[in-house]
Amino acid sequence: MPAAPSIEVAGQGGAYRLTITGPWLLRSLEGLDALLAPLPAPLTGEVQCDWSSARAVDLGAAWVLIQRLRARGADRITHTGRAPELLGLLERLRGPREVEREMPEEDRWVLERSVVSLGRWSVMQAEEGRAALVFFGRIFTVLGGVLRSLKTLRLNSVTRFVYETGITAIPIVAMIAFLISVIVAYLGAQQLTKFGADIFVVDLVTVAVLRELAVLLTAVIVAGRSGSAFAAEIGVMQINQETDALRSMGMNPVELLIVPRILGLMIALPLLTVIADAMGLAGGGLLSLLQLDIPWPQFVQRMKESIAPTTFWVGIIKAPVFAFLIAMVGTYRGMQVRNSARELGRLTTVAVVQAIFLVILADALFAILFVKLDI
Repeated sequence: MPAAPSIEVAGQGGAYRLTITGPWLLRSLEGLDALLAPLPAPLTGEVQCDWSSARAVDLGAAWVLIQRLRARGADRITHTGRAPELLGLLERLRGPREVEREMPEEDRWVLERSVVSLGRWSVMQAEEGRAALVFFGRIFTVLGGVLRSLKTLRLNSVTRFVYETGITAIPIVAMIAFLISVIVAYLGAQQLTKFGADIFVVDLVTVAVLRELAVLLTAVIVAGRSGSAFAAEIGVMQINQETDALRSMGMNPVELLIVPRILGLMIALPLLTVIADAMGLAGGGLLSLLQLDIPWPQFVQRMKESIAPTTFWVGIIKAPVFAFLIAMVGTYRGMQVRNSARELGRLTTVAVVQAIFLVILADALFAILFVKLDI
């Protein structure tokens, strides 16, 4: 194998043939201008590169040669022999740049900014997804350890968060569920009365509350109330470097700060959903009595006839999933806070918005799944 690359130039006028020999590597191209000296400048016509005698051809070195030939004025370059496989792809990708040069300066600037913004957003979303997946994995690792040994479960912390996220939220959840149920029953009665179908208001309220409204409204309230609290509490600990202190003492912040919040909320949200179901049905029953003269015993009897055995459980099954999403987003955003009160406020807002979005998205997926399963 020759110690250095070489180029044999043949032809003249409108056609030239370059026979490339030796190892064609980037580190061996210091004398490339001397190798191309026999070619005229400007270089017109077709230039054919023969790679059959070259060894260890590097794609970057081949592309450098092509660019030097184009700089000399070559308008058509062909290849024979063992040319790098991706060289043709690079040649094809060069085409749009020619079109771009013909664009007006303002349009080209807008295009470049748009492409740069799209690329930056894509990279950020990829990094965000990877970080969220890593955080998700850490949570399940700790949960797996808790299932293997219940001694690692911090029961006092879990109980505290059940109280803070569940017991203290009962008044607002009960009031919202009651009022929304009254509104749904009132609007339904306004329409169904036109067809003499007053009794179907009971069906409307019962199915809507038990399957969708109670659990969804409760999750949204909890997301705004507890999700933001999780993000703010852990964010302040991040600013005060308390989580770093826990790590320095050999403690796992996920085990101490995150898992108890997740388990506490997963216990509290189904219980809040049951209370919301009861208050929602009470609101529908009160409106039916006052607006439609449907007595409570008749309302209860019609309610039993209108629901399937799975109607109540459809709403309850969603609650732990919604709770996990809310708690995970709140704690994840709290752990992202870095030495800034402004960042704390921003990430707390992001936690609430993303938690509500994920809850609604999960509810839509549950609806599709239950329809497919005919539940």
